[in-house]
Amino acid sequence: MTVGGLPMAVPAEGLPARVRIHEVGARDGLQNEKVTVPTEVKAEFIRRLADAGLTTIEATSFVHPRWVPQLADAEQLFPQVGDLPVDLPVLVPNERGLDRALALGARRVAVFASATESFAKANLNRTVDEALAMFEPVVSRAKAQGGHVRGYLSMCFGDPWEGPVPVPQVVRVCRALRDMGCDELSLGDTIGVATPGHVRALLTALDAERIPVEALGVHFHDTYGQALANTLAALQQGVTTVDASAGGLGGCPYARSATGNLATEDLVWMLRGLGIDTGVDLGRLTATSVWMAEHLGRPSPSRTVRALSHKEQ
Repeated sequence: MTVGGLPMAVPAEGLPARVRIHEVGARDGLQNEKVTVPTEVKAEFIRRLADAGLTTIEATSFVHPRWVPQLADAEQLFPQVGDLPVDLPVLVPNERGLDRALALGARRVAVFASATESFAKANLNRTVDEALAMFEPVVSRAKAQGGHVRGYLSMCFGDPWEGPVPVPQVVRVCRALRDMGCDELSLGDTIGVATPGHVRALLTALDAERIPVEALGVHFHDTYGQALANTLAALQQGVTTVDASAGGLGGCPYARSATGNLATEDLVWMLRGLGIDTGVDLGRLTATSVWMAEHLGRPSPSRTVRALSHKEQ
């Protein structure tokens, strides 16, 4: 399938020349799907994403299969894609998950923390500080083996039980994750309630805490249609790493009517229009998302995928 069409590039001042897209569709996207995708299809999905020019593709999660049955095949999947010339980070919830990942040669791992007590309790059955204590040996052991560690921080802007999350509360947990050795932090708008001013306020506070913007990524959900606006606000603050999911795969089980992750194609379209390089072939990426949507038995929620694929019909 050939997909055409690109926006006119009109660069804007104060934006980065290049953005690294941290593709989460194969992990964060598929783990929220109702159907379980066959291992061979997941592997082909990751290979196609790499062929489209994505250089960071989160492959899977080494959590207990009881909690995320859609990713129970991590041991079978990772060897099928481990030879790709891209970064393939994996999520590890604890030391057991780290052991499983390291045994397969994974050297880029991620832990998943919460900025709020309610979500820490719901997701990990721990307090925020208890969860951080659990992650500390994971991070130190991964670093000792020369690994790269990403710290996901969920509920950075709003929590379904607690409401708006105070900026200092988020900064405290970010500081703890950096102090324990996380190379990178991903600021998650887990229920999609952030707005650009809130994004700027958090990034300004993290800068005052001397957490370098180079170590920050943003992870927006599009529940209220704000993901691209929030991304642009983050770029204006100097962020150059943006999480996105091919075809808009995934959702948020904690937000009613949540539309899930920012679609990678929608992000690439905006960045192309701003003259920002991503290295991603939008046509190949769109074709990949159309292919995956067929396997899932439903159309892609990405507006860009729908628009570009419709033009080819």
